[in-house]
Amino acid sequence: MSDCLFCKIAAGEIPSKKVYEDEQCFAFYDIDPQAPTHFLVIPKAHIGSCGEITPENSAVVAHIFAVISQVTRELGITDFRVVSNCGEQAGQSVHHLHFHVLAGRDMTWPPG
Repeated sequence: MSDCLFCKIAAGEIPSKKVYEDEQCFAFYDIDPQAPTHFLVIPKAHIGSCGEITPENSAVVAHIFAVISQVTRELGITDFRVVSNCGEQAGQSVHHLHFHVLAGRDMTWPPG
């Protein structure tokens, strides 16, 4: 999608701090981190949100979770949270499927 921020990041048109890349997905550090480690993993193919996952495009989601497992192991991370906001009321600000991976702080509830 030509006007999608994350499509442009995956294509290298907008700079990012890359964590991982292969033919199906791209991972990069969040520009407004909410934890000491906070990166996003996106499919390179444009999928708007979890609500647009279909049997035809769902394999990339399984691949993304395998990548999350691999990257967190490589970074020495054992405790982490994976979040995907779906829709504006849920906090999705970029309409391209993405998974936030957060680690490095206590995320239990209630805090502290």
